[in-house]
Amino acid sequence: QVQLVESGGGLVQAGGSLRLSCAASGRTFSNYAMGWFRQAPGKEREFVAVISRLGRSIYYADSVQGRFTISRDNAKNTVYLQMNSLKPEDTAVYYCAADQSTAQAMTAPSRLSGMDYWGKGTLVTVSS
Repeated sequence: QVQLVESGGGLVQAGGSLRLSCAASGRTFSNYAMGWFRQAPGKEREFVAVISRLGRSIYYADSVQGRFTISRDNAKNTVYLQMNSLKPEDTAVYYCAADQSTAQAMTAPSRLSGMDYWGKGTLVTVSS
């Protein structure tokens, strides 16, 4: 079992920044590709960013490319999402996920239902 706990969400004005953290416990963190996903009210959960086990491969959704940065610290069992230039449309609950597939595989919408582990999410609200 892997337990994932997100933190760092909150209310921010458009153009501002937030840094999300996801702390993992349980099995070996470096065995898992990690990702951030989000779900806005009334919408389906969507891929935001993923990072491979050793951080060598990273993928971003087009909507956040150039504004968000995913990183991981395997010594601290933590994955981060630095979010800059936030927009009101970034408002959502942000979820951390861990999966033993590849980072690229985690980007597929079909993978959402089969992800190995999910956190409970942290709310990000961007005001205009």
